[in-house]
Amino acid sequence: MIVTSLLDTDLYKFSMMQVVLHHYPAAQVEYKFKCRNPGIDLVPCIDDIRAELDALCSLRFTTEELDYLRGWRFIKSDFVDFLGLFQLNAKYVDIHPALDRPGEIEIRIRGPWLHTILFEVPLLAIVNEVYFRHTHPGLDMQEGRRRLRHKIALLRDTEGYESCRIADYGTRRRFSRAWHEEVVTILRDELGPQLAGTSNVWLAWKLGLTPLGTLAHEYLQAHQALGPRLRDSQVAALETWAKEYRGDLGIALSDVYGLSAFLRDFDMYFCKLFDGTRHDSGDPFAWGERVLAHYRANRVDPRSKVLVFSDGLDIPKVMRLYEHFRDRCVLAFGVGTNLTNDVGPEALQIVIKMIRCNGQPVAKLSDSPGKNMCEDVAYVAYLRQVFEIPAEPVALTAC
Repeated sequence: MIVTSLLDTDLYKFSMMQVVLHHYPAAQVEYKFKCRNPGIDLVPCIDDIRAELDALCSLRFTTEELDYLRGWRFIKSDFVDFLGLFQLNAKYVDIHPALDRPGEIEIRIRGPWLHTILFEVPLLAIVNEVYFRHTHPGLDMQEGRRRLRHKIALLRDTEGYESCRIADYGTRRRFSRAWHEEVVTILRDELGPQLAGTSNVWLAWKLGLTPLGTLAHEYLQAHQALGPRLRDSQVAALETWAKEYRGDLGIALSDVYGLSAFLRDFDMYFCKLFDGTRHDSGDPFAWGERVLAHYRANRVDPRSKVLVFSDGLDIPKVMRLYEHFRDRCVLAFGVGTNLTNDVGPEALQIVIKMIRCNGQPVAKLSDSPGKNMCEDVAYVAYLRQVFEIPAEPVALTAC
C-alpha cells in the first residue's frame, strides 16, 4: 500500500478544503491528469493504480491525526469534525487507456469539490511509485543518496549561505513514499535550521517539522465559475481567502493569469494584507524584480514581505536566487522533484489540474505556456481577452 495515511498530502489541500467547506460546499468540479514526458507508457500500470486507489479510499483519519490537525492555529473545529467523518470515494475517479494516444492514460476526477479535493496529491504519488516499480524494480538508491548529500553539502557548507533555507515540496512527484521519508529525514538531520519544513503533512507530523503551504492554482481557477464575474474572479478568490483566514496563511499565488494580470488586481490593500507572493512559472529573476517594484509603488517595504520561489528549483538555482534577492525581502524556497525524484531514472512530469467547475471551463494561463491546461480553446481565448493576456506564439491545443 503506497499511501497509508490521509495526512500524506500537501498542506494547501487542507487549507483550501476548509475554505470549500465554509464557502463553496456545493461546488462541482472536474480534474484531468496529464503526463508531460513524451513516450511514457503508463498503460501497464493501470491495474496497480486502480488497486492503490481502492486502498487509498479505504483510509480514514485517525484520532491522533485529527488531534494533530486540531492543534493548528488556522484550522477550525468544525472542519476537523468534518474530516472525522470524511472518506475518499473511488466512484469519482475514472482511469482508462487513452483511446487516441497509445501508451497514455486518462484519469478524470469528477464530483463535489469538497469530496474530491484530496485526490490529486496522493493519486499523483501513486502513479509515480507504480510506474517506477514497473520500470525500475529494486533500484539501488545509493546514487540518489550520493546526489542528495552533494546538494546538502553545497547549501550547508558554502560560505555566505548560512541563512538560506529550503523546504521540501516533493510529494506529488516523489520516487516512492519510503524514499521521500528518507530524503526529508536526511535533510532534517543534515541541514538543521536550513530546512524550513515540508509541504507534506504526514512527514511534518512524523518528523517534527513545520508544515508549509497556503493555496494552489485550482483555488483561483475555480473562482472563474464561482466569482461574481470573470474579470473579478481573482479579487474574489483573494478576498474570500482573507475572510476565512483573517491575515493568516497570507501567501498569494501570482501566475494563474500571468504576472501582469495578477499585479493589476493585487492592489495596495492586498499588498499590505498578504504576507507575500509565490512564483511558479516564468523567469524567477524578472518576476522577483517586478514584484518588489510593485510593493514599492504601493508604499510597502519589500523587506517586510515574503517571496516564495517554487518552480522547478534545484540547489544551485536556489543559491543564485538567494544571492540576487538577499536583504531585499524575506526569501523562501520550495524544492520538489529535484529532491524527491533525483535517483537516476528520468522523473515523471505529471500533473492533475482542475478543468471545469460547476459545469463551466476553467483554465490556468501562467507565465510558462507549457503549463497551460484547458480543453476549451474558445474559453481560453475569451479568458485572454478579459485579462488582457497576449496570445501564445503557437496555437494552443486542447490537452
